[in-house]
Amino acid sequence: MTTLQGGLRKSVATLGKPRKATYVVLAIFVLGSLFPFYWSFLVASRDNGMLTERIPPFLPGGNFFANAQRVFDTVPFWKALANSIIVSGTVTLTTVLFSSLAGFAFAKLRFRGRNGLFVFIVVTLAVPTQLGIIPLFIAMSELGWAGHLEAVIVPNLVTAFGVFWMRQYTVDALPYELVEAARVDGCSMIRIFWNVCLPAVRPAAAILAMFTFMMSWNDFLWPLVVLDAGNPTVQVALEKLQSGYYVDYSLVLAGTTLATIPILIVFVLLGRQIVAGIMQGAVKG
Repeated sequence: MTTLQGGLRKSVATLGKPRKATYVVLAIFVLGSLFPFYWSFLVASRDNGMLTERIPPFLPGGNFFANAQRVFDTVPFWKALANSIIVSGTVTLTTVLFSSLAGFAFAKLRFRGRNGLFVFIVVTLAVPTQLGIIPLFIAMSELGWAGHLEAVIVPNLVTAFGVFWMRQYTVDALPYELVEAARVDGCSMIRIFWNVCLPAVRPAAAILAMFTFMMSWNDFLWPLVVLDAGNPTVQVALEKLQSGYYVDYSLVLAGTTLATIPILIVFVLLGRQIVAGIMQGAVKG
């Protein structure tokens, strides 16, 4: 019996240990994912003539800072970066907060019309965003927000997907017993949400924050329609770099590389929360 148990333990340990082929496959996927970023930086560090060479170089050149300076001289890129940081940061914070509140209410509170209202919110996901551009622009003009950042921020303070995502996660992550215990202790509903719900749904909130920041940062159509040429976001400014008859790709990709840095920073900051949540769920499972 002891020999059999030892053999079983050895077999389980062998199955649980990653093989070299696993690391090779993961390394291939990582390199494949990083190659577009490296190629963008490679072109941004050289001149436009690199693209016409029969055998392109695979080492960066020395023109990146000069090309980056040309980006700032060609378009108001500093202002575009600041605008995008303000818009994306505000939209991310409000979306996570309001979606968490709504998700908590739909998941754990009982009120009349709860299911019907939630279904209505989910159905709005099927409505194309382009259908609302004209009436939304008219509304922003009537409010005097056309050309200002409020026109980009206010319509995106909360999303239907965020409410759906946080509701689905809260249903399983927050037991009713915890909510009832907090009520017995005399906690208000806001305190229950802040001290009980938010810690439980932190991994889902981190994922929602990352995707919301990326979607807001990469949004192009609505800022192009509602903002002035002198008050752009990053994506609108990048479009201006390639709007001429002759496109300088070293200039465009230098701007693209600069615009990618904030997204990478956000991913690094939120990646630990996402991994911690996945590991926590795996341990509980």
